[in-house]
Amino acid sequence: MPINIDENKIEEILHRSVKEILPTREELKKELLSGKKLRIYIGTDATGSSLHLGHATNYMILEKFRELGHEVIFLIGDFTSRIGDPTDKGATRVQLTREQVIENTKTWINQVKPLIKVEDPENPVKILYNHDWLAKLTFEDVIGIASHFTVQQMMERDMFEKRLEENKPIHLHEFFYPLMQGYDSVVMDVDIEMCGNDQKFNALAGRHLQKRYNNKEKFVFITNLLENPKTGEKMMSKSLGTGIFLDWDADKMFGGIMAQPDENIYQLFVDCTFVSQDEILEMQFAMQNGENPMEFKKRLAREIVTIYHSFENAAKAQINWENTFSKGGLPDEIPEVKTENGKLLADILAEHKFVESKTEFRRLVAEGAVKIMNGEVEEKITDDKYAVSESVILKIGKRKFVKITT
Repeated sequence: MPINIDENKIEEILHRSVKEILPTREELKKELLSGKKLRIYIGTDATGSSLHLGHATNYMILEKFRELGHEVIFLIGDFTSRIGDPTDKGATRVQLTREQVIENTKTWINQVKPLIKVEDPENPVKILYNHDWLAKLTFEDVIGIASHFTVQQMMERDMFEKRLEENKPIHLHEFFYPLMQGYDSVVMDVDIEMCGNDQKFNALAGRHLQKRYNNKEKFVFITNLLENPKTGEKMMSKSLGTGIFLDWDADKMFGGIMAQPDENIYQLFVDCTFVSQDEILEMQFAMQNGENPMEFKKRLAREIVTIYHSFENAAKAQINWENTFSKGGLPDEIPEVKTENGKLLADILAEHKFVESKTEFRRLVAEGAVKIMNGEVEEKITDDKYAVSESVILKIGKRKFVKITT
């Protein structure tokens, strides 16, 4: 596949959803305009079975590189995820087993197919697993890699400094994470690594090792993290289980987007949709000048749900959301659970995964978030030992419904 050096397309790649490019944006632009075929990768650790919209930003950009004819690699960190990346962690991350990691990656490829043409016959995505080389390193190899770094360099990571200040432990194996992620760049001999800002330290470790082992520059292409502009909190976190996930059904995804604070609308349009930058700026200007953000948020939800589920399913999801949440109605389809009289509601909901645990059920009850729907009237359940005595429709939280039949 010939390399496309269309300057307009290259400019969009270098600016939309991009926080920083190292060593410089100008040097990368020069490489992209040269006609040279570049090898670009993004790695994702298999710490959960679902990817979220924060990951989607990277795959959307990766597809633009692929469309220009460059070689793109989807690296699954099935080895590094077992070490546990300490990034943004106040404590050591739990180490996973090989079996857990493999299970987590089973549906990943299908989740990113709406964003990137993985199986394109002319320029397919390369899918690699870093267990294939990292598991084969000898102790002598690891010592050799470690010799290129100092303890002072490792301690420059903010989370390590914070843990020291708080007298929290830093486990020795956590220092190996950036070394292993960095060595991925050496083995794959890449020209560009894409990552979020939270992975900058690890990506720079790879840049350092590329120079040492392959005498080659590696560009670090840092994309925007999805963060609330008012609070600075992450919108999406795979390890924390928060955010909007790519394997959600259309209704849940639409509802999840509508539940986002208004201040998140602009960035979600920029980083998670294909809407033009000019049109997004027009919407942002309208909201800043007093227009109700609700309609723009509905547009955002339609755009995102369409990418993963089709235009028709997005339209249906919007109607369902409006009937349920704007008009105080019920969803067209409500899951049903059959049970016997006298069974505790906590047991029923935990058993059928409508709540994560009985502890969560008790918390929801205390917050007034478990309600019996009686027409348009919502009756809060206040007893966490509530026993089912008749058929009821329940609303759990803001968007979850279940019909209990006896």
